[in-house]
Amino acid sequence: MTRVVDGDTIEVEIEGREHRVRYIGVDTPETVRPGSPVEWMGREASEANRRLVAGKSVFLEKDVSEVDRYDRLLRYVWLRDRGEDWSLVNRELVRRGFAQVVTYPPDVKYVELFLESQREAREAGRGLWGRKPPPASPPGPA
Repeated sequence: MTRVVDGDTIEVEIEGREHRVRYIGVDTPETVRPGSPVEWMGREASEANRRLVAGKSVFLEKDVSEVDRYDRLLRYVWLRDRGEDWSLVNRELVRRGFAQVVTYPPDVKYVELFLESQREAREAGRGLWGRKPPPASPPGPA
Protein backbone atom coordinates (compact mmCIF):
# COMPACT_ATOMS: atom_id res chain seq x y z
CA MET A 1 0.00 0.00 0.00
CA THR A 2 1.07 3.54 -0.68
CA ARG A 3 1.57 6.40 1.78
CA VAL A 4 1.89 9.98 0.56
CA VAL A 5 4.80 12.06 1.88
CA ASP A 6 4.07 15.17 -0.21
CA GLY A 7 3.03 16.14 -3.72
CA ASP A 8 5.84 14.29 -5.52
CA THR A 9 7.05 11.70 -3.01
CA ILE A 10 5.42 8.53 -1.68
CA GLU A 11 6.38 5.55 0.47
CA VAL A 12 5.70 2.06 -0.77
CA GLU A 13 6.34 -1.41 0.54
CA ILE A 14 8.38 -3.68 -1.71
CA GLU A 15 9.06 -7.23 -0.55
CA GLY A 16 8.37 -6.28 3.07
CA ARG A 17 10.61 -3.16 3.09
CA GLU A 18 9.53 0.49 3.04
CA HIS A 19 10.97 2.58 0.20
CA ARG A 20 10.64 6.29 -0.42
CA VAL A 21 9.86 7.02 -4.08
CA ARG A 22 10.40 10.37 -5.83
CA TYR A 23 8.33 10.91 -8.98
CA ILE A 24 10.50 11.38 -12.08
CA GLY A 25 10.07 14.45 -14.26
CA VAL A 26 7.86 16.58 -12.03
CA ASP A 27 8.15 18.93 -9.09
CA THR A 28 5.47 20.13 -6.69
CA PRO A 29 5.57 22.91 -4.10
CA GLU A 30 7.25 21.80 -0.87
CA THR A 31 5.40 20.93 2.33
CA VAL A 32 7.91 18.90 4.35
CA ARG A 33 11.33 20.49 3.77
CA PRO A 34 12.94 20.88 7.21
CA GLY A 35 13.45 24.51 8.25
CA SER A 36 11.33 25.86 5.38
CA PRO A 37 7.75 27.09 5.33
CA VAL A 38 5.09 25.27 3.36
CA GLU A 39 5.18 26.64 -0.18
CA TRP A 40 2.17 28.13 -1.94
CA MET A 41 -0.08 25.36 -3.33
CA GLY A 42 1.98 22.72 -1.50
CA ARG A 43 -0.91 21.44 0.59
CA GLU A 44 -3.14 21.26 -2.49
CA ALA A 45 -0.48 19.30 -4.40
CA SER A 46 -0.04 16.87 -1.51
CA GLU A 47 -3.81 16.42 -1.25
CA ALA A 48 -4.10 15.79 -5.00
CA ASN A 49 -1.40 13.13 -4.74
CA ARG A 50 -3.13 11.63 -1.69
CA ARG A 51 -6.45 11.41 -3.56
CA LEU A 52 -4.73 9.64 -6.44
CA VAL A 53 -2.57 7.05 -4.66
CA ALA A 54 -3.02 6.83 -0.88
CA GLY A 55 -3.67 3.27 0.24
CA LYS A 56 -3.58 1.93 -3.30
CA SER A 57 -1.26 -0.47 -5.04
CA VAL A 58 0.91 1.15 -7.68
CA PHE A 59 3.28 -0.07 -10.37
CA LEU A 60 6.73 1.55 -10.42
CA GLU A 61 8.61 2.09 -13.68
CA LYS A 62 12.33 2.87 -13.67
CA ASP A 63 13.92 5.11 -16.30
CA VAL A 64 17.76 5.22 -16.21
CA SER A 65 18.68 6.27 -12.66
CA GLU A 66 17.99 4.10 -9.64
CA VAL A 67 18.01 6.65 -6.80
CA ASP A 68 18.49 10.38 -6.20
CA ARG A 69 20.98 12.03 -3.84
CA TYR A 70 18.58 11.45 -0.93
CA ASP A 71 18.50 7.70 -1.69
CA ARG A 72 14.87 7.82 -2.85
CA LEU A 73 13.90 5.50 -5.68
CA LEU A 74 13.31 7.50 -8.88
CA ARG A 75 10.26 6.14 -10.64
CA TYR A 76 7.28 6.77 -12.85
CA VAL A 77 4.25 5.75 -10.81
CA TRP A 78 1.39 3.97 -12.54
CA LEU A 79 -2.05 3.42 -11.06
CA ARG A 80 -4.69 1.04 -12.34
CA ASP A 81 -7.97 2.86 -12.71
CA ARG A 82 -11.36 1.22 -12.74
CA GLY A 83 -11.26 -1.77 -15.01
CA GLU A 84 -8.17 -2.18 -17.17
CA ASP A 85 -7.07 1.44 -17.67
CA TRP A 86 -3.71 2.65 -16.33
CA SER A 87 -2.81 6.23 -15.54
CA LEU A 88 0.62 7.75 -15.04
CA VAL A 89 0.42 9.60 -11.72
CA ASN A 90 3.38 11.86 -12.55
CA ARG A 91 1.53 13.09 -15.64
CA GLU A 92 -1.81 13.34 -13.87
CA LEU A 93 -0.37 15.73 -11.28
CA VAL A 94 0.98 17.91 -14.10
CA ARG A 95 -2.29 17.69 -16.06
CA ARG A 96 -4.26 18.81 -13.01
CA GLY A 97 -1.89 21.73 -12.46
CA PHE A 98 -0.34 20.60 -9.17
CA ALA A 99 3.13 19.84 -10.55
CA GLN A 100 5.39 21.38 -13.12
CA VAL A 101 7.79 19.61 -15.42
CA VAL A 102 11.39 19.38 -14.22
CA THR A 103 13.88 17.18 -16.03
CA TYR A 104 17.08 15.63 -14.79
CA PRO A 105 18.70 13.80 -17.71
CA PRO A 106 19.08 10.98 -18.39
CA ASP A 107 15.60 10.33 -16.89
CA VAL A 108 13.47 11.90 -19.63
CA LYS A 109 11.39 9.07 -21.11
CA TYR A 110 8.03 10.87 -20.80
CA VAL A 111 9.18 14.51 -20.95
CA GLU A 112 7.22 15.32 -24.13
CA LEU A 113 4.04 13.88 -22.65
CA PHE A 114 4.58 15.87 -19.46
CA LEU A 115 5.26 19.10 -21.36
CA GLU A 116 2.07 18.63 -23.40
CA SER A 117 0.10 18.10 -20.17
CA GLN A 118 1.67 21.20 -18.63
CA ARG A 119 0.69 23.30 -21.66
CA GLU A 120 -2.89 21.99 -21.30
CA ALA A 121 -3.01 22.83 -17.60
CA ARG A 122 -1.57 26.30 -18.16
CA GLU A 123 -4.00 27.07 -20.99
CA ALA A 124 -6.94 25.81 -18.90
CA GLY A 125 -5.80 27.75 -15.82
CA ARG A 126 -5.68 24.66 -13.60
CA GLY A 127 -3.99 24.52 -10.18
CA LEU A 128 -0.71 26.43 -10.16
CA TRP A 129 -1.69 28.15 -13.41
CA GLY A 130 -5.14 29.29 -12.26
CA ARG A 131 -4.35 31.27 -9.15
CA LYS A 132 -1.73 33.75 -8.19
CA PRO A 133 0.28 33.40 -4.98
CA PRO A 134 -0.70 35.76 -2.18
CA PRO A 135 1.39 38.94 -2.00
CA ALA A 136 4.42 38.81 0.23
CA SER A 137 3.96 40.40 3.63
CA PRO A 138 5.58 43.78 3.95
CA PRO A 139 8.65 43.82 6.18
CA GLY A 140 8.09 44.73 9.80
CA PRO A 141 9.17 48.02 11.35
CA ALA A 142 12.89 48.71 11.33
